[in-house]
Amino acid sequence: MLAGVAGLATSLAAAGLLGLRGNPVTDVAELVVRLTPGKLAEDAIQLVGHKDKPLLVTGVLLILLLLFAAFGVLARRSPGAGVAGFVVLGVVGLIAQQSQFGAPPAGVLPILVGVITWLVVLAVLTGQLRPRPFDDTDHGRRFLLLASGVGLGSLVVGLLGWNAGGHRRAVDEARKSLKLTGVTSPPVPTGAEVGLDGIEAWQTPAARFYRIDTSFSPPAIAPKDWTLRIHGMVDHEITLTYADLLARERSQMWTTLNCVSNTVGGNLISNAWWSGVLLKDLLAEAGVQSGADAVKQTSDDGWTCGTPLSALTDDRGAMLAIAMNGQPLPIVHGFPVRTIVPGLYGYVSATKWVRDLEVTTFDSFTAYWTERGWSALGPVKLASRIDVPQNGARVSAGRVRVGGSAWQQHTGIEAVEVQLDGGAWQRANLGRPSIKDSWVQWDATLDVTSGDHQLRVRAVNDDGEVQTAVRAEPAPNGASGWHTIAFSAD
Repeated sequence: MLAGVAGLATSLAAAGLLGLRGNPVTDVAELVVRLTPGKLAEDAIQLVGHKDKPLLVTGVLLILLLLFAAFGVLARRSPGAGVAGFVVLGVVGLIAQQSQFGAPPAGVLPILVGVITWLVVLAVLTGQLRPRPFDDTDHGRRFLLLASGVGLGSLVVGLLGWNAGGHRRAVDEARKSLKLTGVTSPPVPTGAEVGLDGIEAWQTPAARFYRIDTSFSPPAIAPKDWTLRIHGMVDHEITLTYADLLARERSQMWTTLNCVSNTVGGNLISNAWWSGVLLKDLLAEAGVQSGADAVKQTSDDGWTCGTPLSALTDDRGAMLAIAMNGQPLPIVHGFPVRTIVPGLYGYVSATKWVRDLEVTTFDSFTAYWTERGWSALGPVKLASRIDVPQNGARVSAGRVRVGGSAWQQHTGIEAVEVQLDGGAWQRANLGRPSIKDSWVQWDATLDVTSGDHQLRVRAVNDDGEVQTAVRAEPAPNGASGWHTIAFSAD
């Protein structure tokens, strides 16, 4: 186990010093994600939410420790078994690393460093325990001292390697030093918040913005190194640099993003002020050819999605975003450039670290989530949520104020209604002005008697459609149904 930990530590350090996007542990974790069936991935997201990545990395580390110990047990019977085990693990790490999108040749070095460390440290440690003729040295004591040194050294080297990332720090410094002209940071529109404590803030700070992606080590791309290629069924292929993008006319808007994995009443939804360049202008410049109906987007880490061409060329304001809430995008949210498309779930539109846009047709390709059983089209469904009171809460009987949010981006919310204990539906007050691409807050005051109660909510969109009561799971194209909670009053 000590030999295994030492090899793991040096491989992490090597990956950090080389400035690689990931390391052998995160590479294996990402391989597991890519091989996981869509339904199982969805179940995992529902079970652990934002904790999916740290839990998977922890699981990989625990399995490695168990394997290291197992190799030791095998090596007691056959010395070659321990060596073979470490070599097999090295091959697994190599496969995981080379299966990465655009894997750099230098990515094999941390694997080699780790395997060599495993074999050398294993030989040194076991050598201390072999009896030698005419040698009165206390080998047990020497072994314990050496093992303690290996263990402590591995801990230090591993932590330094895990947190190494001078390249990432340099990119973050470059991000912080950017001065983005034409990017503003307006206050929350007057009246957008209804003033009820407990309702999720109308504008979501970057640090609280939900994050669902497949990358365990988000790409760190310096602005000078970023390019975007627009090609495929176009008259003129375009390659843009970050400087090219900054020189273009700026567009800004409030837009709510939500994940298709969001359950009824779930929290995988956030709202921000986005700044960028309109995609419809870029596509018009490229000259989209007849017959095209989709754009295949590709991220720097190889993630792909298919977006309806019409959603990128109509008046909804789909953009290449460079800023969020008036600041350059955080690295974990797509710096330096990501796509924002109001009215579509993120799995078919919101590509972080976007690098490639191929104008094409839906029948000519599959993308990351459609390969796992999700629908090719992902329009956001009409939805609403109760934030106050929370499910299971106790309140004082009498006049009780309740509230929450409702949304259907690119359509807008006309009304929200609440129902207490199966009674008549009551219209709620809405935050104003209503921005059709952002969620809207709502509140209502109800007469609540002592006892147990059930509260449900539904929304009506700007087209007059009433939110359906039919329950549907998130897969394959988004959850539906009325959010319902239980609470009691004293």
